[in-house]
Amino acid sequence: MVGTCHAAGVKVVADSVINHMADASGTGTAGSSFSKYDYPGTYSAADMDDCTSPVTNYADRWNVQHCELVGLPDLDTGEEYVRRTIAGYLNDLLSLGVDGFRIDAAKHIPEADLADIKSRLTDPGAYWKQETIGAAGEAVQPSEYYGTGDVQEFGYAYDLKRVFDNENLAELKNFGTAWGLLPSDKAAVFVTNHDTERGGGTLTYKDGARYTLAHVFMLAWPYGSPDVHSGFEFSDKDAGGPRDGQVNACYTDGWKCQHAWREIAGMVGFRNTAAGAPVTDWWDDGGNRIAFGRGDKAYVVINHEGSALTRTFRTSLPAGDYCDVQSGRGVTVDSAGQFTATLGADTALALHTGARTCGGSAGGGDGDGGTTATGASFHVDATTRWGQNIYVTGDNAALGGWDPARALKLDPAAYPVWKLDVALPAGTAFRYKYVRKDADGLVTWESGADRTAAVGPTGLLALNDTWR
Repeated sequence: MVGTCHAAGVKVVADSVINHMADASGTGTAGSSFSKYDYPGTYSAADMDDCTSPVTNYADRWNVQHCELVGLPDLDTGEEYVRRTIAGYLNDLLSLGVDGFRIDAAKHIPEADLADIKSRLTDPGAYWKQETIGAAGEAVQPSEYYGTGDVQEFGYAYDLKRVFDNENLAELKNFGTAWGLLPSDKAAVFVTNHDTERGGGTLTYKDGARYTLAHVFMLAWPYGSPDVHSGFEFSDKDAGGPRDGQVNACYTDGWKCQHAWREIAGMVGFRNTAAGAPVTDWWDDGGNRIAFGRGDKAYVVINHEGSALTRTFRTSLPAGDYCDVQSGRGVTVDSAGQFTATLGADTALALHTGARTCGGSAGGGDGDGGTTATGASFHVDATTRWGQNIYVTGDNAALGGWDPARALKLDPAAYPVWKLDVALPAGTAFRYKYVRKDADGLVTWESGADRTAAVGPTGLLALNDTWR
């Protein structure tokens, strides 16, 4: 796995649980039996902290760092044998090619213990970030761990959810340390993670465009080191992952594959290109429409409203053609650093100097600072099984003229929402329906009457539908 990731240019950070052991008994994967406080070949009761009751008082440092987190046996990380064993485990991962570690429950381990363990690594400079959920009045604070590595800033995710849910994006103009968050160079940030998405405190894939646009903002905004959580569907707090450990493909068997969504994946290059560049050319409408540049390297627009946005934007980008990595359409920036574009409801636009052409996708510059692509942007929420795909067809020749064989396939990158942009002249009225095709060619039409729509005078129509 590590080799495959490295070949694709992806580094591997292992989520390492070194604060505690399992509060259970049974048989391990290698066949040995274990029980709480007794893990043959690794640890025994003598290697656990003296406190065998749960953590109950977060205002008491000793209680937090020596008692049991939700009843899990707490390892005595001040003990030489335990430190040596943990370091050996981490060094084994490094020998497999792992590039760094995310330390689970770090606030429950004294920082001095972590520093000692880290010093024993064969690569003490390996990336190191720590789960230290901070709260006012607690005895253990995230700032204590700056000397060891990065610290996960949970407040970042909580603030993003509040703003995208109930407040105005215009407020994000000074988002970061001015909001009381950790120093940018120490903060590991995220929109959601494997823990918080189940508790309601952060945005999740179930929040639709708010979730996607929050990722666009996170990857465009120069604060912290961002994480993108790529997970699976869940129906309740304790729902597990797809069974049997088999991953047939993204968007099947419950896998969400957020890392591959076009809106998110396209922002990785944006962030890398903009690294080190300051925020410039900020614009907002006082509400949920914002835009900002990253010096002369990049520019992003976010329209978190229920209607389209058409505007001429002023940037610091060099003149020329660019590819909007959100839509795949071409955009031309004129000699004054301006371009005109229309964004559909709850969509974004992102340009950077590392993406000057769209590689044959729809669009292209018109020479006057605008986009040439006009037509309909189809979005349909449709659940499928392995081998099934969603298509659209309609009474217009560009939509296949009601012929399922000529229907247009939608992109599942944001599954269960399937997307497709179709070029149609401004003012075009049309009827359409979605169809589902199985791997064996079986065609299923959605139920109900024909859908109707018309491309407006602005030349861009956003359709947000649900399979019926």
